[in-house]
Amino acid sequence: MNPDDPLLKILACPLDKGPLVLLAPEATLPADPSPEPVPLPEQALYNPRLHRRYPIVDGIPQLLPSSGEQVSEDEHERLLKLISS
Repeated sequence: MNPDDPLLKILACPLDKGPLVLLAPEATLPADPSPEPVPLPEQALYNPRLHRRYPIVDGIPQLLPSSGEQVSEDEHERLLKLISS
């Protein structure tokens, strides 16, 4: 999946029905406090309102509520920095 994929405009979080943000593995998270950025482990969709990440496996978004993973507050802050840059 790429950032220009029209599918991203219609995909929604299964819990709050809001939009999701694509997290690409090529991107890196700002590392706190270490000086090295941390690469994202895999492509995923992220709901910043609920702090939930949904994996994309073989190009297919896994959007079942049970597929979502709650992220920690620290990781959420790093993801917000990545999204806003």
